[in-house]
Amino acid sequence: MRKVFWLIITTTLLVWSCGGPEGRPTEWAIPANQVFDGGVGQDGIASINQPNFSSVDEVDFLSDSELVVGVVNGNIAKAYPHVILDWHEIVNDDLDDLSVAVTYCPLTGTAVGWDRVVNGQNVEFGVSGKLFNTNLMPFDRQTDSYWTQLGLNCVNGELINTEINLVPVIETTWGTWKSAFPDSEVLNTDTGFARTYGVYPYGDYRTNNANIIFPVNPLDQRLPSKDRVLGVLGDTTNRAYTIDLFQEDLVIQDQLEGTDLIVIGSESSNFIVAYENNLGLTEVTSVENSLPIVAQSQDGNMITLDGRIIEGPLSGQSLLPTKSWIGYWMSFGAFYPGIEIYQ
Repeated sequence: MRKVFWLIITTTLLVWSCGGPEGRPTEWAIPANQVFDGGVGQDGIASINQPNFSSVDEVDFLSDSELVVGVVNGNIAKAYPHVILDWHEIVNDDLDDLSVAVTYCPLTGTAVGWDRVVNGQNVEFGVSGKLFNTNLMPFDRQTDSYWTQLGLNCVNGELINTEINLVPVIETTWGTWKSAFPDSEVLNTDTGFARTYGVYPYGDYRTNNANIIFPVNPLDQRLPSKDRVLGVLGDTTNRAYTIDLFQEDLVIQDQLEGTDLIVIGSESSNFIVAYENNLGLTEVTSVENSLPIVAQSQDGNMITLDGRIIEGPLSGQSLLPTKSWIGYWMSFGAFYPGIEIYQ
């Protein structure tokens, strides 16, 4: 499988011309000569459009250290394992009244939740097979417009310059997720496709900083390319929090563009989450071994992994999500040049 993958990459690493392929609109919101063909073609990586789920107790294909991407909507929690996302990259799903595309790019290590309601219409996303800054470019099946996962917008086609609304996701280990959300549904391997789930398809890519398959511009070298960071985006200022800040479970109270933030992380559980401190919590500290609770405020408000207060004076209220996700450092340096590094 690895030999076949590298044969495809080496024989199809071709830049599109500024006009793109025949039949596509010529107007692009990004430099068209930086859009690369990944070699698999549109839908060559198949999105999952009719996902099947198992209960936590039924899952037997995940070890506790494997990463999952979680989405919570009210009383519904769903987990989407990396071992499946590595092979499909997009899952179109519904959590009650929330229509979401869970988008995952193995080449940038980024999992981002997209609201599938675009201009009032529920759309379905697929994998175009194209890459910009080595990052996933979805297409929507309604108009065949092309989008960028990390740019959060449409860059070619009828919907050009339309922006995506984010759905908050939580990326953490399976062990942490199932402890925090024991009633969760979990995307299972009954996908309708024959894939070697559990076999990572990109060799040493995750750990080899020199292994960058497609061009990244600019390539910010302030941190190693594959360092996992949480990027929090503001209107004009963006900030990255590295996973090694949280070697011991930690809460960072910070401020971005005048907004108070609560950033909670654990390197051992492989998560970092950031919330707006809209409730005015003070002296927030980490809480270990009490999932779903991960932090508490000075006056006894207990904060869960998904930002809810489930004990204390403000019980029943929630912290607001930020515009943030986890990914490889190189992806934030390329899409958000000059991003600050929290120290």
